[in-house]
Amino acid sequence: MSQSRLTELTWREVRRAGEQGIAVLPIGSQEQHAGHLPMGTDTLLVEEVLDRALDLLDREDSTPSEPSAPPAPEVVRLPALPFGHSPHHLFAAAVSLSAATLGAVLDDVLDSLVTSGYRRVMVVNGHGGNDEIMRLAVKRFALRARVTVAACSYWTVTADEDEAGRPDVTPGHAGWFETSLMLAARPELVRTPVPARTPVEPPPLFDHPPHPGLTVERHGEWERVDGSTDDASGADADRGGRLLDDRARGLARAIRAFDAASR
Repeated sequence: MSQSRLTELTWREVRRAGEQGIAVLPIGSQEQHAGHLPMGTDTLLVEEVLDRALDLLDREDSTPSEPSAPPAPEVVRLPALPFGHSPHHLFAAAVSLSAATLGAVLDDVLDSLVTSGYRRVMVVNGHGGNDEIMRLAVKRFALRARVTVAACSYWTVTADEDEAGRPDVTPGHAGWFETSLMLAARPELVRTPVPARTPVEPPPLFDHPPHPGLTVERHGEWERVDGSTDDASGADADRGGRLLDDRARGLARAIRAFDAASR
């Protein structure tokens, strides 16, 4: 696989890569993650999953399991967009873009890539508050530009080998899942020991809607639960590593599938 970073390419190399390659844009956030995780958790984790996925594609390309296997796609990785839509975390601390601003930023980035010669782009998200905005931006952009655009949040693309997982708290926020991943990816940034979370009653409606299929938001819920969705004190680095690897395998397969479908 030809893998490169947009920041390190010349403009002519960017143009050449756009002829066949896939531009990949990771997006994250800067927001409170309870008292034990850093503000940039979402950005750090989406970058970690993407790093592992691209490394997997590189290794598969150098040692193909089947002689007839197609080569891995050419990927140009953009710098991560470090800011997201996080107004629900401003009660503590966040650097937040409005939904309209984030949508406009994504539209401008996509438009720039197409103008620079790219016809295939993938957006990989690390923050739940970005998900709907990202997907809408992708849909709207493909209506007006001759481009094929894909989007996903890293926790949704699994390799179906997730024996370490707890779907009841995935992805959550500053809870067991994210803390386990951070203990595997960036343990020096996790403030340990992670304290046990005091149970909150009644549970927040954004995580426990009163009826299946409902989306319910109630003012002040995030502050009431002290900025986390579940107890992170049992987070585990080994399980976090397995979860990261599973998402990386899933993302690598998603990039291959997108490449095959959009050539």
